[in-house]
Amino acid sequence: MTQHVVVVGAFPSSLINFRGELIRLMVARGHRVTAMAGEATAEDVARIEALGARFVPFPVQRAGMDPRADLHTLRTLRELFRTLQPDVILAYTMKPVVWGGLAARAVPKARFYALITGLGFALEGRGLRGSALALVMRTLLRAALARATGVIFQNEDDRNAIVAMGLVARDRTHRVNGSGVDCSMYGEQPLPGGAPVFLLIARLLRAKGLREFALAARRIRAERPDARFVVLGGADPSPDRVPLERVQAWEREGIIEFEGPVTDVRPALAGCHVYVLPSYREGMPRTVLEAMATGRPILTTDAPGCRDTVVEGENGFLVPPQDANALTERIRWFLEHEEEWPRMAAASRRLALERYEVGSVNRAMCDIMGIGAA
Repeated sequence: MTQHVVVVGAFPSSLINFRGELIRLMVARGHRVTAMAGEATAEDVARIEALGARFVPFPVQRAGMDPRADLHTLRTLRELFRTLQPDVILAYTMKPVVWGGLAARAVPKARFYALITGLGFALEGRGLRGSALALVMRTLLRAALARATGVIFQNEDDRNAIVAMGLVARDRTHRVNGSGVDCSMYGEQPLPGGAPVFLLIARLLRAKGLREFALAARRIRAERPDARFVVLGGADPSPDRVPLERVQAWEREGIIEFEGPVTDVRPALAGCHVYVLPSYREGMPRTVLEAMATGRPILTTDAPGCRDTVVEGENGFLVPPQDANALTERIRWFLEHEEEWPRMAAASRRLALERYEVGSVNRAMCDIMGIGAA
């Protein structure tokens, strides 16, 4: 039986980059798909429609807590859901989950699924203001998940945390291996020649470990001026942001090479020797999966989401989050053991194929949501 599935995200680009293959699979199975996000460019709309979905915009403020803007989001989603009358609603990232879950009550027949792609800044509660925000967000999330048919997590740590907070019962939770990676699109690439390149791809956020990466780069380049530390990523409006001016100052100092945001990370991945993500917490880091599929050793943190991508000593190493000293020591190890890079690179590619291939992840998502062949 054909079902109408509504997929709700914050950014049109994320519908394409992170849910595109899932949308394509649901359409191929004979279902009608409506993709929803904030305002989109004509190019983004065309790319979403090329997946076989219809695009419907809605107002969403991804960062910040403006009650008027958030209430406008809730009211608009409620009205759109009543008009669309979906059978299944899948929302991902925090604000679409919260407001989508509350708005889904307007369509009692719809099965609502929340995909938790990371707990994020708002639930961590750092500082007095952060603690108050976390309390508000937990209250809203509990209400949003109260009638969810299922809550899907990308790592076990996040599932345990949400259950421990009392936001959802464990028997309504599911687990998948991240968003997956297309191992044919991110094909295995030989390690390049030339000076060693350590690459970080991330939005300019403190929680991505940018400061630790810059500090480690400063120390290593004092010993190995030939080592290169490359950063790709765009500015972010989050309260947790690292100012663009700070990153540019690091570049002027000669610590890092900052290349800003790019639409295709594959050339950068092919040009690096080791992929580094010193993040404090992730759902499942997509850039790490892309680096693994490309065939690169991984240096990341022993933190939720990140730790799932590394078999210690096989395809890379884990260091404690927010520990620039440990990060520096492991980068130093990589520079002293170049002969290990090919073995680790091959192990990364093998793990990507075995655990994180996008087709198997999306089939598992459809099974959870009861979206089989029409």
